[in-house]
Amino acid sequence: MFYEIVATLVAGVAGAGIAMMLNKLTGGRLPRWIVPFGVAAGMLATTIANEYAWFGRTMANLPDEIVVISQQENTSFYRPWIHVKPFVEQFVAVDGASLRTHPDHPELRMVNLMRLGRWATPSQRAVMVDCAGGRRAPIAGPAEIGTEGWLDRLGWFDAPEDDPVVSTTCALKVNP
Repeated sequence: MFYEIVATLVAGVAGAGIAMMLNKLTGGRLPRWIVPFGVAAGMLATTIANEYAWFGRTMANLPDEIVVISQQENTSFYRPWIHVKPFVEQFVAVDGASLRTHPDHPELRMVNLMRLGRWATPSQRAVMVDCAGGRRAPIAGPAEIGTEGWLDRLGWFDAPEDDPVVSTTCALKVNP
């Protein structure tokens, strides 16, 4: 975030410099508000560019085992440019590296779900998925698959057929 602020300030100074150069090239015929307009245009352009670049930059910095299962696009009314092309403001991903199974119950899989947002604190939650039963359950607190391969007292619920958490988790390759 610090670099985005610095980039925005530098873009404002650059916008002012361009406006002053244009004013000098035209012999001072441009209106006096052209310099503040250049500052605002530079800062706004940089802010918009940072909003659109956030998702790609974030994905490039994540390990290959991270699989994005849902994206939330911003559709705020006070950002008119997003009506042309919305940008991804937050996403949910399955951490494939966190996949845990039990040899006696290979249909049960535990993975971590990650929620990352542009201006939100990242969060992570463990989820148990029953690939054979097409259901899943959130896990509160630290959990491991027990010796019998089961976690007791889970709040299982049947997931729809197209549930991205279940389909992505069940498609992950189990490393021996």
